[in-house]
Amino acid sequence: MVRLAVLLVSVSAALYVVHYLIFRDLRTVLFYFVMDVAFLPVSVLVVGVIIESLLARRERRTVRNKLNMVIGAFFSEIGNRLLTTLTPAVDRREELREHLGVAGRWQKHDFDKAAAFARALDHTVDIGLLDLPALRDQLTGHRDFMVRLLENPLLLEHTQFTDLLWAIFHLCEELDYRPSLSDLPAADRAHLAGDTRRVYGQLAATWVEYAQHLKGAYPFLFALVVRTHPFQRDPSAVIMDDSSG
Repeated sequence: MVRLAVLLVSVSAALYVVHYLIFRDLRTVLFYFVMDVAFLPVSVLVVGVIIESLLARRERRTVRNKLNMVIGAFFSEIGNRLLTTLTPAVDRREELREHLGVAGRWQKHDFDKAAAFARALDHTVDIGLLDLPALRDQLTGHRDFMVRLLENPLLLEHTQFTDLLWAIFHLCEELDYRPSLSDLPAADRAHLAGDTRRVYGQLAATWVEYAQHLKGAYPFLFALVVRTHPFQRDPSAVIMDDSSG
């Protein structure tokens, strides 16, 4: 950079000298030099602030789109099934349906309210309503996939999703370390309920934000989410009438 700066200044000085040698008018040279220097702050503003801001905004949008592709892969591979598996064991299901029942008519303010509700969700999980061996197999079967997700440098831009993956990993390890998941002591069941509760809260909040992204970017994928998400009484991918989306 120093060499480039010296080179550019030298070229500029040489051109001013050539101008003087040709026209022999020092006053004109000085006039244009002062004019150029006076315009320099405006050039810095345009190039260094406005254009840089536009480029940075475009870069952030590109990174966000790529990150949503990673999150989409997660929900397609395991996230949607995990949400469906855990929801029946969560209390306050009527409130979940009311606040998280994403519909095709939803607008930005609806998603914002749902995301705020999910982030502040105060819920409990009844471990007795879960098939713990099946849940363990479900998580361990996707462990390699989630490891590859964590290796993606894009996750540095989304700490919420990274925290979700770590919460799932922890639950997976808790279930995997136990030789048997039947007849567990009450204290151990309460511990597993707390780990599952942590996963569910973060999973629901991330899901709402991802559903909002799909509505704007991929309406055909959003239509499938509307039909199949677990925050409704009878989710089904089968389209029964035109109003199903």
